[in-house]
Amino acid sequence: MMDDAQVRERLCHDRTVAVVGISPKEDRPSYRVASYLQSKGYRIIPVRPDGEGILGERVYRSLKEIPAEINIDIVDIFRKSEDVPPAVEEAIDRKVKVVWMQEGVIHDEAAARAEKAGLKVVMDRCIKKEHQRLMK
Repeated sequence: MMDDAQVRERLCHDRTVAVVGISPKEDRPSYRVASYLQSKGYRIIPVRPDGEGILGERVYRSLKEIPAEINIDIVDIFRKSEDVPPAVEEAIDRKVKVVWMQEGVIHDEAAARAEKAGLKVVMDRCIKKEHQRLMK
């Protein structure tokens, strides 16, 4: 797992975030986090099984549906813990830099698989809260 200095480094340099499990509802944490990141200059790529657009961006059904020319730096996962492994496998296939599992999302086996494949992992932490804390 990454320490604060590593997280700060990633948040400084990795600017494209695929948000897996984003909701189109403005009152949902996934929407609020993605909106916050977008307001801070990050490119948000919404990933969910349905919908056309969220936050002015096209919705993709999966990470593998996102065109190869779109470089994904961080995959931020808002899914139940048991639903994490497929997203992690797609992140590994996409060769993203970081897999980020939001607060309450914990899957040690998927995290180990991602790390073994060379990805950095943040688990059970909110990317918005970490940004607010580390990027003052």
